[in-house]
Amino acid sequence: MNTRQLARYFQAARRDRARQHFREYFRCPNGAQVLCESDSEYRLWESLTEGLATGQIDLQRISIRSLFEDFVPGGREIVDSWNPRHGGGGISLTEGAGAIDTAQFSNITGQVVYTRILQAFTAEEYVFSRIVPQIPTQFNGEKIAGISRIGDEAQVVPEGRPYPLVGVSEDYIQTPQTLKRGLIDALTKEAVFFDRTGVLLARCGEVGEFLGLNKEKRLIDAFIDQNTTAHRYNWRGTTYATYQATSPWVNVIPAGNGLTDWTSIDAAEQVLAAIRDPWTGEPIMVTPKDLIVTRSKLYSARRIVTATEIEVMTPGFATAGNPTRTATPNPIQSYRIISSQLLGARMALASESTNDWFVGDVARAINYMENFPLTVVQAASNSEAEFQRDIVMQWKASERGAAAVVEPRVLVRSSQ
Repeated sequence: MNTRQLARYFQAARRDRARQHFREYFRCPNGAQVLCESDSEYRLWESLTEGLATGQIDLQRISIRSLFEDFVPGGREIVDSWNPRHGGGGISLTEGAGAIDTAQFSNITGQVVYTRILQAFTAEEYVFSRIVPQIPTQFNGEKIAGISRIGDEAQVVPEGRPYPLVGVSEDYIQTPQTLKRGLIDALTKEAVFFDRTGVLLARCGEVGEFLGLNKEKRLIDAFIDQNTTAHRYNWRGTTYATYQATSPWVNVIPAGNGLTDWTSIDAAEQVLAAIRDPWTGEPIMVTPKDLIVTRSKLYSARRIVTATEIEVMTPGFATAGNPTRTATPNPIQSYRIISSQLLGARMALASESTNDWFVGDVARAINYMENFPLTVVQAASNSEAEFQRDIVMQWKASERGAAAVVEPRVLVRSSQ
């Protein structure tokens, strides 16, 4: 559907209003509410947002100038008035445009901008952002209360005797304060006049890209526990580093466990199995599902996880005698390999070896405490920026949250 078809659809929708009184708010993915006064208009907005979200509508084929000319009354004359050969004075949108049609132009353009920003913000390269759970919160730093676990206190109760009582005590973790981050993108008069849709979308992509990049870096720093300490595990008022070599838990193999074969992962799982619940003394109930490596270890990890079988020679590769050769299916199964270009870069920034690797459950270890997700807000027209800088429209993209380690005992780090 091109811009002229969109305009004709809206014109038909407005004609329907005389015959069909259909008033309903349609909420776009960016949170904006569009008042639809006919069923056909409602269906158009539904198709438009779905097409943009699924990629069926190519953003590069949408013309900003055509949208302006078709939806704003006198839009072609307004754009022509910006031509320096015709005086270049321009016409105020509020004076030369009807409120309904100008709003439709703003809504469609805003939806295009939001879609492009969101695409870049949620790029596939940001692997930790897609794995770590987003936990909505209304607090700027939250004290998550709980109670201590009882443990295996079940006792035999003789006939007619009272049941024994068990007690619990206070337990809680403290999450870090959240911070707001955002950028502003603008649509200039020149971008409309020269129909530089690609330039606008490129800038929108950069806004989403760098907001997403910032979030991804913060999540990686929380995972490797480096470059900052704001994310650290705060349990009952005490802050702990994620990876401990002695106490109160041990989840580090300091040296000698390079990622070579299934025995390397087995050694890491043995360390994970030895970690105890601080209240009950029982083993932490966790099934490691993630194998996290830098780019330098990616193919080694794939070879280990995807091998169909392994061979074991007993005793070793003897040069004499008759060693026993055993072939068996690969014991390493159901591991998800997580790798990122940024992971190695963030580890190198902290002067850490990029040969280190991890096993565990990333989604259980780290949460993203989110006050509000990516939000795109459009500025009102006739602003001071429009007069001083020829900005027709501008959008502010922002999000607020913080990465938090909520359970470090489900991760193990190994060094070569």
